[in-house]
Amino acid sequence: MTEHTVKSYGEELNHLTAEVTRMGGLAEAQVADAIECISRRDATLAQAVVGRDERLDTLQTEIERKAFRLIALRQPMAVDLRHAVAALKISMSLERCGDLAKNIGKRALILNDAEPMSALTRSIERMGRLVQSRLKDVLDAYTALDVQRAINVWSSDEEVDEHYNSIFRELLTYMMGDPRTINACTHLLFVAKNLERIGDHATNIAEIIHFELTGEEIISQRPKLDVVAQ
Repeated sequence: MTEHTVKSYGEELNHLTAEVTRMGGLAEAQVADAIECISRRDATLAQAVVGRDERLDTLQTEIERKAFRLIALRQPMAVDLRHAVAALKISMSLERCGDLAKNIGKRALILNDAEPMSALTRSIERMGRLVQSRLKDVLDAYTALDVQRAINVWSSDEEVDEHYNSIFRELLTYMMGDPRTINACTHLLFVAKNLERIGDHATNIAEIIHFELTGEEIISQRPKLDVVAQ
């Protein structure tokens, strides 16, 4: 390739990374706001979370288009091919995180008129902050090309499952103690499940980063508890 072509090719790869990083920032903000609208019972913020999901969908489509175009026209090899495929896969996981945050926003709107159940809400918030930190760490690992940081996220997936199982048992106790809470508790259970799935996507992204940077799959089995309700 000529010097001009090589420079242009490098710019395309860098631009793809920048787009994924930007999408990651938006997804991270969506998750943070989804947690906030649950903890504060903030209907206005919940509506904003639901409405902003379309931006992530649009970005994912753009990244997909650019990744396919780069692969088709440049025919990248080895690390460059892994780079393009990683961008594509990570964007798909981030789009799913946005969908899950939107779902939490919808539940927040329904819960707005329900009893506060402060203890449960605090448990959900703690789990949410943990998941949010996992997503931030794995996105930082992607930006910094830090495989060890990605492995740390991958290794901590079990902690999110522990929080989910604890919340599930707490919700059952509430529902058995007062049947009037069943409706609200059911919505909170879906919120916790959405958070658990966001944690799974953070772990998936960690696996993608590991393969991008090393060219190897993680051989060990992912540390994961049995989740009490799927």
